[in-house]
Amino acid sequence: MLVVVSVLITTGLLMVALRTETELRFITVFSMIATLLITQFVAHGLTAPLDEMNTVAKGISHGDYTRRVSGADRRDELGDLASTINRMADDLEAVDRHRKELVANVSHELRTPIAALRAVLENVVDGVSAADPETMRTALKQTERLGRLVETLLDLSRLDNGVLPLKARRFEVWPYLSGVLKEANLAASQRGLSSGSGNHTRTDVHLHLDVSPPELTAHADAERLHQVVANLIDNAVKHSPPHGRVTVRARRGHGPESLDLEIQDEGPGIPEPERHRVFERFNRGSAPSPHGPGSDGGTGLGLAIASWAVDLHGGRIGVAESVRGCLIQVTLPGIPRARG
Repeated sequence: MLVVVSVLITTGLLMVALRTETELRFITVFSMIATLLITQFVAHGLTAPLDEMNTVAKGISHGDYTRRVSGADRRDELGDLASTINRMADDLEAVDRHRKELVANVSHELRTPIAALRAVLENVVDGVSAADPETMRTALKQTERLGRLVETLLDLSRLDNGVLPLKARRFEVWPYLSGVLKEANLAASQRGLSSGSGNHTRTDVHLHLDVSPPELTAHADAERLHQVVANLIDNAVKHSPPHGRVTVRARRGHGPESLDLEIQDEGPGIPEPERHRVFERFNRGSAPSPHGPGSDGGTGLGLAIASWAVDLHGGRIGVAESVRGCLIQVTLPGIPRARG
């Protein structure tokens, strides 16, 4: 554009000179001045966005993720660069926010059982309470709570490092899921259902298993699938009303040895705008407080680990439409199709 405009201006001045008999040296001087002015204008238009990008990039390098580059709507290379810098700033801001949430949530979750355990032990040491079985059970309960949180964080670390290969095998769905539900009921009767660090004594919630056909089989990693079902049941129980019902349905999928699972509760459900975020780490949602007695928000890691385990199988997990409560659907692909 700069070359074309300069040539047009020079040609126009030359034609004017030929018609008015102006000396050539004047035309040359005028052409040079006009070209320099145009060059300055164009150069400023090119360097101004680059200067802004440089300023924003320096701010990002110092931890300021709030500034954005203007001109991202331009249809040229500068617009593409501005869009890239803005996306990078968005990603870094999200990572920084998640890092802060991680520190805050883990600190909070660790502090509660540690403080309770310390109080129990201080009472025993000071002679306020005796080291009887009941006191020791209280201390053991807090220690188990710490252990569950640490195990959850270890699972999260393995998730990030990708060091957990699948050990898929064929199994019968009914006895497998029946065992998972029995473990959940046993945990509720002993120390409450937990997704890592919670303590939900919900023996009033009824767990119902629906497998069709009864001889249904599937091909998956039993340990990872146990994490999926246990965390989804735990989440459903936490948000169930008193004397509510949680239903686990299992059906045959489309592929060989594939499996379709549904876990449904009778709680308040998940609002539409939040459904895409429920499987994010440390996301506790903004739904109304659970109806069940003794429930809390948990760590916000259970559903994230369930989503990771499903992704490891190459399956899908998501929140589906439901007339009442929350309905989560899980699809496992079963035996991979041979390529040939």
